[in-house]
Amino acid sequence: MLAKNLLCVTGLPRAGSTLLCQLLGLHPQIYSPGHSSPLLEAIRKIRHDISDSPFLAAQMDLDADLVHQRLLNAFRGFIDGWFAEAEEPWVVDKNRSWLRTLELAYLFDPRVKMIVCIRDLGQILGSIEAQHRKTLLFEFPDHLDPDTPFARANRLFGEGGIVGWPLRSIENLQDIPSSHMRNSLYYIAFEKLIEDPVDAVEKICTWLEIPPMEWDPQNLPVKPNESDSHYRFKYRHRTYGGIREIEPHSLSPRIEDSLKQKFRWYYQRFYPHLLGKPE
Repeated sequence: MLAKNLLCVTGLPRAGSTLLCQLLGLHPQIYSPGHSSPLLEAIRKIRHDISDSPFLAAQMDLDADLVHQRLLNAFRGFIDGWFAEAEEPWVVDKNRSWLRTLELAYLFDPRVKMIVCIRDLGQILGSIEAQHRKTLLFEFPDHLDPDTPFARANRLFGEGGIVGWPLRSIENLQDIPSSHMRNSLYYIAFEKLIEDPVDAVEKICTWLEIPPMEWDPQNLPVKPNESDSHYRFKYRHRTYGGIREIEPHSLSPRIEDSLKQKFRWYYQRFYPHLLGKPE
């Protein structure tokens, strides 16, 4: 077990994870730095490098179970050390890659909880396109700029695209064999978080089995912005002093229909009302 209760915040880009971490940090029992964390990348790097170590292989030949337990103890110690400054019983780690690392997180501590941020895919794309139009003189880091909007959408939602790979990770979560692991997941829709943030946060508190909190959605502490230069300012991570209404983004019907057809499973599970009535 870990010394603290680990709460992983993950999900799709442009789906409210930065806002959610800002709100979680208001709770007296939750430590939430608010920014994307390199903790998981460090764990995966150590795991990768040590797995290739001939010294480790030699130790495994002697007693593989003991070596595995030693590694587990060491990784738990690493995570505990990462959050050593936190006094709160819950600690938040924000990283999209937790989506594909649920089994590893569960091994570190079966009490782990994971909040998955979701949003209507058309509005995710619309948000990216709107920001792109504000930063036309900067190329996307993966050089999507010469593409048409339709081609850009195909690449963004493709296998390795910034929306595509976490979207497929969400799809693959249904294949996790343990129902207990699946029950450690909580899906929060961006639309619900914006429309009724007090109720959304209260339901998360109930799920975490911690008391609800008194807070004002229009009086929020603003944290320093997460670095956006890595993504050429195409995907902003700003926080504000109050929750603002979000104007819906418009998409061409061809792109919107394409998203709903290609990711019908997603809409059926999370946004069935957007599919309309079958003909």
